[in-house]
Amino acid sequence: MSDFVFLLRSQEEDYQQAMGTPERAQKSLQAWVAWIEQLEARQQLKNPGLPLERTGKSVRGKQLAVSDGPFTEAKDIILGFIVIEARDLDHALEIAKGCPLVLGGGAVEIRPVMEAPF
Repeated sequence: MSDFVFLLRSQEEDYQQAMGTPERAQKSLQAWVAWIEQLEARQQLKNPGLPLERTGKSVRGKQLAVSDGPFTEAKDIILGFIVIEARDLDHALEIAKGCPLVLGGGAVEIRPVMEAPF
């Protein structure tokens, strides 16, 4: 078994569609909790991760250029992450297909976690 980080991405319009009213936010939260509980029951959830604010700063290059937002050039924003345990990348992909964010128009970027050399 290996660990994989799911970077949870969405565009602002899709985020507002899912979270724009208290009723939609409640429905989205219920779907998310059900999916997380399903991952836990299958012993696939390694770390529930954390939600992220949709603002921030970015530092880039040798000149240490600072820019607003984490993704000024991209339409997608990273909303958060979780860490799952799966047999391989294909298995992680199958797990990601059940993510409520994907079913609502968002995306999950799946990244294998490297073994730390220390």
